[in-house]
Amino acid sequence: MSHRVYRRPRCQSCNLPTHLCLCEDIPRVETRTRFLLLQHVMEAGKKSNTGRVAALALTNTRLLTYGSPAEALDAALLTEPGTWLLYPDGPTAPPDAPAPRQLVVLDASWSQARRMTQRHPSLRALPRLVLPPPEPGLLRLREPSHPSGMSTLDAVARAVALLEGPEAAAPLERLAALRVQRIAECGTLT
Repeated sequence: MSHRVYRRPRCQSCNLPTHLCLCEDIPRVETRTRFLLLQHVMEAGKKSNTGRVAALALTNTRLLTYGSPAEALDAALLTEPGTWLLYPDGPTAPPDAPAPRQLVVLDASWSQARRMTQRHPSLRALPRLVLPPPEPGLLRLREPSHPSGMSTLDAVARAVALLEGPEAAAPLERLAALRVQRIAECGTLT
């Protein structure tokens, strides 16, 4: 006897099951800062992935796959002047440094992100934008494996708030909360 697993169809844009699709609710958020999202190859197909949703919302963004044998990362993108890395520890920029012109965001699990920074010299060399730990009231689907852990979408929203003000980040924060709410109401990501 074989058991058949039923998989609900997923939206081709936001990657959520079609009954949870967020596409109509995704805002268009304009920022001065360019966001370069490096999505680990293992994250791309995950239904829980929020990097893709962040990339759909941000007008000044580029989403690249990291670790794909078919697609090499152009290291020149990481050495552009004014490029910083959003990461919880490492070499921070001096307090009087100008704000980043480009912010690299690693869309990966904590262990994947750590390996990405260890293996890529250009990532290791970037000054870091370190976010304060998330507030206790942050809506989450699961507990993070790192004390500063949060979804990529939450991290991008907090970075936008820090760099460009709370008004610019508010649509991203609402989108992140809506995503968690829809999934929690449904009780599943399948």
